[in-house]
Amino acid sequence: MISTNEGDQIVKFLHTADWHIGRRLHGFDLTEEQQNAFQQIEQIALDEQVDGIVIAGDLYDRGAPAETAVAQLNGMLEQLNLKDHFPIYAISGNHDSATRLATGSPWFKDTQFYLNTKIAQAFEPVELPDTQLFLLPYFEPFEVQQYFDDDSIQHLDQAIVPIVAKMKTHFDPAKKHVLVAHFFAAGSATTDSETRLTVGGLGAIPTGSLTDFDYVALGHLHGRDALTTDAVPARYSGSPVKFSMSEANQQKGVWIVDTATEPVSWTFRPITPIRDVQQLTASFEDLLDPEQFQELNFDDFFGIVLTDTQPIPNVLAQLRERYPNIVTLGRQDGFQTQVAYQGESGQQMRQMNPMTLLADFYEQVAQEPLTKQQQQWASDALKQANEEEK
Repeated sequence: MISTNEGDQIVKFLHTADWHIGRRLHGFDLTEEQQNAFQQIEQIALDEQVDGIVIAGDLYDRGAPAETAVAQLNGMLEQLNLKDHFPIYAISGNHDSATRLATGSPWFKDTQFYLNTKIAQAFEPVELPDTQLFLLPYFEPFEVQQYFDDDSIQHLDQAIVPIVAKMKTHFDPAKKHVLVAHFFAAGSATTDSETRLTVGGLGAIPTGSLTDFDYVALGHLHGRDALTTDAVPARYSGSPVKFSMSEANQQKGVWIVDTATEPVSWTFRPITPIRDVQQLTASFEDLLDPEQFQELNFDDFFGIVLTDTQPIPNVLAQLRERYPNIVTLGRQDGFQTQVAYQGESGQQMRQMNPMTLLADFYEQVAQEPLTKQQQQWASDALKQANEEEK
């Protein structure tokens, strides 16, 4: 077990997840939005005088983040842990590279920064005077199959059974038990920017398997209301920033969890975006009418659906005179939908690593990153193609 310094106690903690540092919104840079959301999270933690901060996975948006993303996340963690002196309890998510994220973790614990990226670490709880924290990183069934040497483990609903059973052997009955995890819980609702593989139990954890914990701090789904059952004390914090049009109506924020109450209680604290994501459905004429939509912040990100039935010449350029940050543009009948993409130029894309291009394309289409097995298949195919060209 991992024991904290004598006298340290966790009564209240802040639960956040899915920062996805480095992510873009249909090509639009979100660095400013993510930094502002972080500053609000930090201020909430200071105002609430929390005893620790839980980050339930997907700190980065991709396994090989850009240098700017690494610098941004490092600055955030340094601020919380080294300057504000908050203990941090974090895990890797499916968008993170567990190996890259774990770099430096052996000495993180000296500043009470606990970061788990491997299944084996999940069974060594962080011991606090009144609470045990089990930090379970994102996992695939094959990893659990290998760890327990059990070929019968094929799906996530099967994998979670021995995981919880082994955690329970470490339960201290005098303490509260908190699980930090990153997965899709059965009965949850997804959005366009999240994993959708839930058919046949392949990607879903039964909520009934979580009932032994006093609180389950979840990451992976981007809406705080994604879990539609109150049968278990589990919550998704949701992402602090809106990452797709399907998240337009979500209220972003964090949970403040109090383990001193019986049962454990939690309160939502909202985050206000500097540029919101909004959906507008109207005619071209109304959208450009200066008397219409005056209440809007025109610097927000907009998904626009036109009710017009006839083609409009140069429609995107005209609309951007009033709405500079149009994310998507389409027609109400679904015909000739356009996506306003502001990403890399053709020259930049030609200079990118083929594996990076493939990973980006796959994630745009499937709304989830390539698995380790898929990456290996793609790498082998690319290697074979290069050899055949020689």
